[in-house]
Amino acid sequence: MKNIFVSVITATLLFYSCKQEKKETTNLVTKTQKVNTDFDNLLKEYNERKLRLFPISATQAGDARYNDKFPNSLLTEYTYKTESFYDYFKSKLESYKNSDLSESQQMSKAVLAWDCDIALAQNSFKNDLLMPINQMWTINLTIGQFASGSSSQPFKTVVDYKNWLLRLDSYNNWLKSAKDRMQEGIKEGYVLPKSLIEKVIPQFKVLANTTLKDHLFYTPIKNFPSKFSNEEKEELSKKYTNVLNEKLIPSFKSLYNFLKTDYLKAGRKDSGIDGVPQGKEYYQHAIKKYTTTTMTADEIHNLGLNEVGRILSEMEKVKEQVGFKGSLKDFFNYVRENKELMPYTSPKQIIDNFNAIHEKMKPQLEKLFGNKPKTGFIVKQTEKFREASASAEYNPGSLDGTRPGVFYTPIPNATKYNVFSDEALFLHEAIPGHHYQISLTQENKNLPDFRKTLWYSAYGEGWALYTENLGKELGLYTDPYQYFGMLGMEMHRAIRLVVDTGMHAKGWSREKAIEYSLNNEAESEASIISEIERYMANPGQALSYKIGQLKIRELRAKAKKVLGDKFDIREFHNQILETGCIPLALLENKINKWITSLK
Repeated sequence: MKNIFVSVITATLLFYSCKQEKKETTNLVTKTQKVNTDFDNLLKEYNERKLRLFPISATQAGDARYNDKFPNSLLTEYTYKTESFYDYFKSKLESYKNSDLSESQQMSKAVLAWDCDIALAQNSFKNDLLMPINQMWTINLTIGQFASGSSSQPFKTVVDYKNWLLRLDSYNNWLKSAKDRMQEGIKEGYVLPKSLIEKVIPQFKVLANTTLKDHLFYTPIKNFPSKFSNEEKEELSKKYTNVLNEKLIPSFKSLYNFLKTDYLKAGRKDSGIDGVPQGKEYYQHAIKKYTTTTMTADEIHNLGLNEVGRILSEMEKVKEQVGFKGSLKDFFNYVRENKELMPYTSPKQIIDNFNAIHEKMKPQLEKLFGNKPKTGFIVKQTEKFREASASAEYNPGSLDGTRPGVFYTPIPNATKYNVFSDEALFLHEAIPGHHYQISLTQENKNLPDFRKTLWYSAYGEGWALYTENLGKELGLYTDPYQYFGMLGMEMHRAIRLVVDTGMHAKGWSREKAIEYSLNNEAESEASIISEIERYMANPGQALSYKIGQLKIRELRAKAKKVLGDKFDIREFHNQILETGCIPLALLENKINKWITSLK
């Protein structure tokens, strides 16, 4: 499978330019060539207009200029607006020859071309319009985080509070449109699987039935900055009360009643995206979007089966090391249920353990990384309103570094929290995984602004999964159960290749995917169910981790073999991280040039 994987990745280079002449694709720019300022201005224009078009992304990046905006992405006119935006910049790119650009600008041109193409392809499908809400990925959950007052939306000034009121007014229109679109989806065959609807219903039940002063969206009123005057507090309290009582809560009630009746009744019995119109075509698009390759579902499925087999053999070695007598499946159950691996009684103890992992590996980070981010970092428990369906995750800090990056970990019940994979989890979600990768990108003054907030899952998640394998080099995995946890997390990503393609392209049911996971990993059944339903909600995203990891590992092995004593792991990591999120074929081309320059 490795040769297939390599050839397919290489083939994707064909997609990363915008109708260039063949002679341009091989034209290397000398280091002394002047930077094309017109092209830089185009990149700035793209970034500025994109922030206006997607103001939630601007807020998440720490740009406060559009904190009062919430465009209704479910309206046809908004779809036309985004298509016009990407068409415009795609056509503008064609006027710039590679021979007139610096090497860095050529990279930006290729990245921007990819960004335009994949966004236009996404717009050609109806999924986002007619299935706008799911249990894990959709914008309503992001707004819930904002409403808590502990996320990207600031609540420090009176203007901040008034911005949020304006944004909520527009969000209320989106909620109404979501219901309209879902009713349209029922008629056209675009409906979530029933099992996912059952997970969304409780989320809206809480929002619909919670009393005003206990409501999530009332939280900012409970946390006024001390500098606010009594008059300001009173005025804002009245306005928030009115918005909640007259607009938001009625909309939440309407959606909740719709979800638990008409929508649930219409829910699909099948599990894969191939159960909706154009589902097969959409899945191939999703594969390209999330892996940045032209691999097929069959190729990825077979790659996953091979990786599962390889990792199982490594797990057998750990089972023998700890002296467990019984089958590997029995060992999975033992690890899942081992009370010694559930030592905590409070969420704080779990948070403290993650911070202790960080302290333990700090001395070794210097050996592997020459560049480290300046942006701060903290660990937090996932908010209660979304904790039941959430996975551990990383939320980036602001572009200016004033807001720290956050590693969120769900802790529904501290007494049942199993620690066996905590070291690998911290490496992936926090340091040196997403926190290093995203923060270094945001802090890189040599990158154009639009590339500081781009996200290509194959690169971003591939890097984070790659870093899990650095544990022994960082002084971790001295406990065999923690090493088994790393294998378990890698297995988890290998299984994704099998079950994601199984459900969306091979007719697998949700139950078959759950059974396959239970047979091949040590995650709890509840966690596995949540994960399988996550893949159902966002087809293809789960494929990106392993595809990206395998490419980075392949590039490291190649560099080490070719360079020999000249290979410097710190510089290799710098080369991987310095250009930020880029499609895998561009990354491979970059590393090959670096190897050649040193050779």
